[in-house]
Amino acid sequence: MSTADLLFELGTEELPAGEISAMATALCQGVTDGLTEAGLPFAKAQAFSTPRRLTVWVENLAIKGPDSEHQVVGPPVSAAKDDNGAWTKAAEGFARKQGVSADDLIVVEEQGVERVAAHVSLKGAQAAEVIPDMIATAVAGIPVSKRMRWGRSRDEFLRPVQWLVLLLGDAVLPLQLFGLESGRESRGHRFHHNAPVAISSPAAYRDALREARVLVDQDERRALIAEQVLGLANKGEVVALSDDLLDEVTGLVEWPTALRGSFDPEFLAVPAQALISAMKTHQKYFHLNDASSGSLLPAFITVANIESQQPEQVVSGNERVIRPRLSDAAFFFANDKQSPLISRQERLGSVVFQHHLGSLLDKTHRIVAIAKQLADAIGADEATAVRAAALSKCDLVSEMVLEFPELQGIAGAEYARHDDEPAGVAEAIEYHYYPRFAGDELPPSPEATAVALADRLDTLVGIFGIGEPPTGSKDPFALRRASLAVIRMLINLKKPLSLTGLLQAVVEQHTADLLGKEAAVFVPSGTMANQLAIRVHTRPGDAMLLDANSHIYFYEAGAPAALAGVHSKLLDGQRGQFTTEQVEAAIPPRDDHFAQPSLVCLENTHNRGGGSVWPLEQIETVVETARRHNLALHMDGARLWNASTASGISEREYAALFDTVSVCFSKGLGAP
Repeated sequence: MSTADLLFELGTEELPAGEISAMATALCQGVTDGLTEAGLPFAKAQAFSTPRRLTVWVENLAIKGPDSEHQVVGPPVSAAKDDNGAWTKAAEGFARKQGVSADDLIVVEEQGVERVAAHVSLKGAQAAEVIPDMIATAVAGIPVSKRMRWGRSRDEFLRPVQWLVLLLGDAVLPLQLFGLESGRESRGHRFHHNAPVAISSPAAYRDALREARVLVDQDERRALIAEQVLGLANKGEVVALSDDLLDEVTGLVEWPTALRGSFDPEFLAVPAQALISAMKTHQKYFHLNDASSGSLLPAFITVANIESQQPEQVVSGNERVIRPRLSDAAFFFANDKQSPLISRQERLGSVVFQHHLGSLLDKTHRIVAIAKQLADAIGADEATAVRAAALSKCDLVSEMVLEFPELQGIAGAEYARHDDEPAGVAEAIEYHYYPRFAGDELPPSPEATAVALADRLDTLVGIFGIGEPPTGSKDPFALRRASLAVIRMLINLKKPLSLTGLLQAVVEQHTADLLGKEAAVFVPSGTMANQLAIRVHTRPGDAMLLDANSHIYFYEAGAPAALAGVHSKLLDGQRGQFTTEQVEAAIPPRDDHFAQPSLVCLENTHNRGGGSVWPLEQIETVVETARRHNLALHMDGARLWNASTASGISEREYAALFDTVSVCFSKGLGAP
């Protein structure tokens, strides 16, 4: 079988470093999928990429696909031949479609039915004929985050496309894309070799561009950067060679040259993470640490895209650029320290945590109360846990965190130490965000664990309580990660704690803090698990929350908690002791907050353990009152369903009671 190498290069303006790898992989996958579909075997396919090009190299590609034969089954013999045994129009049409004579048709048996069939020979695809269209399809399939247009063309891509190379062996294949025609000329380094580079064959591609100061193999470029960066560390120094930064820098350069610079040691008074963030996030610098102490050193390593004849000038320019960044961090840090950390707590009231769940100040108060209860349960110092919880979110409104969000917790710990807070408080402030990801370290102290658990449980119960659980594609409050963090911390404590009890404590804080206003309530029965499962609404979107006494409140969809109208009134049906007048007295007034008031009946309608059962006439009283006043009726579905047996009527008759009103049943064992 005759083979040749295939090379395709898509030349562009500089692509975003974070997207290059995925785009190159997708292009290679599109090409190989197209070759496989066309029946063109090959030995190996590789993807190359630089900031200015996406390349696919396919080795030992078959010039022509293998011929094949297969049998195509047609209509039944009864439809293919007439009574005289002659071929019918159906048989002749089938033969013509398969490119054979009707006399070449054969009879085969398929699933007990005799059918006509044809042996069809298919010639293998010619690589040179199918590759151009296949490449165009593969390019169209490249994932692009945001497309742009350039010039007068209507073509779109992530960045303007400047050249195309498409070679099969030594020959150029014709391809038109983005208003360009393919050729064999690539481009060298933008500064070292800003000229066309002729590619004689796919095998010569990498060497030809290497001479033009371009390393097209991203793995080779990455390894070279790591080697150069590590080589610039002095004895007793360690380079923080993080994989994410190394990958990003690899996508920024075509001819890497690592250089070492320094900054004023006075900046080391600023929290190290702020300096690291400024160097890593804004300037793509690698920082250095002291090998023995782990402390940050006043030095950095940058990777240039040129091999300068005056490297000291490049270093000097980078040092001038980083100084303003570090000066900003130093200014924010010094400015924040002028006022105590606790003085920022009231400012949290102007920052919304979630519009149904209040502000960050509301959340802080809940965390304090929850942490206080948790401290006793897990053996933490209560005073330390409570103080740390009160200060845990204060740094979120500091200038440092507003500029460097990744310093949340770290900045708060620094400010707490500056304010002479106990060491345990500062530690808990910093580590209450841990674990931040899978495999991350856990909070190191019981006090930090108490605050971390309080923070996450508050978020979990609150967000689930307002009916916004994570979906398959969206989890804006990171509830899955918070759940896993809670599980890891509880396991690590090795203490017999009740998760139900913890959730009960959190639920109580939510309603006591957010809904402690004038309201009519009802007291539901059942276990904590059942209470958490209840989702009762007067209409879609209304919020349900419980207070410290397990009272439930219903609020207008989209209304601020402080202004929301109460939708439900108490209907105390214990042992069925109420009258029609009492039911009507429980009806809430109509006002601008809601369109349809509701009655809530969640007392035990039936309890197999010997509890109360509503007599049938009492249930009829509630239903009739709800119908007469056009109310939404909320019932305990599981218990009400079982009550049909206690009332001595059939399930069908019992369910018929509710045909005339709008009924919402709580989640449970079932509902009529």
